[in-house]
Amino acid sequence: MQNRITELFKIEFPIIQGGMIWTSGWRLASAVSNSGGLGVIGAGSMYPDVLREHIQKCKKATSKPFAVNIPMLYPDIDKLMDIIIEEDVKIVFTSAGNPKAWTSFLKEKGITVVHVVSSLKFALKAQEAGVDAIVAEGFEAGGHNGRDETTTLVLIPSVKEKITIPLIAAGGIATGKAMLAAMVLGADGVQVGSRFVASEEASNHINFKEVVVNANEGDTHLTLKELAPVRLVKNKFYNEVQKAYAEGANTDELKTLLGRGRAKKGMFLGDLEDGELEIGQVSALIHDIKPAAQIVEEMMSEFNKRKAELSSL
Repeated sequence: MQNRITELFKIEFPIIQGGMIWTSGWRLASAVSNSGGLGVIGAGSMYPDVLREHIQKCKKATSKPFAVNIPMLYPDIDKLMDIIIEEDVKIVFTSAGNPKAWTSFLKEKGITVVHVVSSLKFALKAQEAGVDAIVAEGFEAGGHNGRDETTTLVLIPSVKEKITIPLIAAGGIATGKAMLAAMVLGADGVQVGSRFVASEEASNHINFKEVVVNANEGDTHLTLKELAPVRLVKNKFYNEVQKAYAEGANTDELKTLLGRGRAKKGMFLGDLEDGELEIGQVSALIHDIKPAAQIVEEMMSEFNKRKAELSSL
């Protein structure tokens, strides 16, 4: 399958694995890349020396393209960017910040730059900044999300109508038929997060994977908008957040409640009570833990089957 995204990244299928904290290490990234998609190392939960180690191990595990995702709110972003250059990473996804901050720097080094947005407004700013492609992430997505709560079904055609660069859809996409729907709406490819959380190669704790495969509709909620909107599984920590809201907690009090290392505690260390468990609404459709290669294969098989069925209508 060839289109603007497969040509941009030099990959076989327009499936991009989300660069998720505590989940997207070198094992997952290399497995997705070896399967024909684009694997992405999530640098947001890594110290600089850990990122270097993951990049080097990923290079040994795959000869195919892979990327690194860097949240621009990362405190030592300068160090991460130095490693990106030193390790000759070819593709960088930026998120959670102003794309103008680093796009020119990266492109001057010959790096393909993709920026993640949650609204048309920021999609246009990213295009103006000179990025090579955009990930438009709808309200359904896991992890940190947009404040406007625009769904993928609305966001993708809205962004497609106004931009000229390649568009990647994200949020609520875990199957081949969802991939096809996103591309019918105008996307050139899809970014898949939650489905890969429940993969054998994902670095998050098995306890968290089990929560994902046992999730039901309504088990997640977008909250903490005063800090950074995040979609959480409803657990003990989530209930404490809701109690704080009911008691009129201010931003500082919410920050204190969140504390440090809450996401690591939940997703990486497997504390299902006091940890922060970030996952998308589509978790309700994920029922098993599989190898990443099988996930990619099944998505493409279903995509082609549904596409053929539609073409006969």
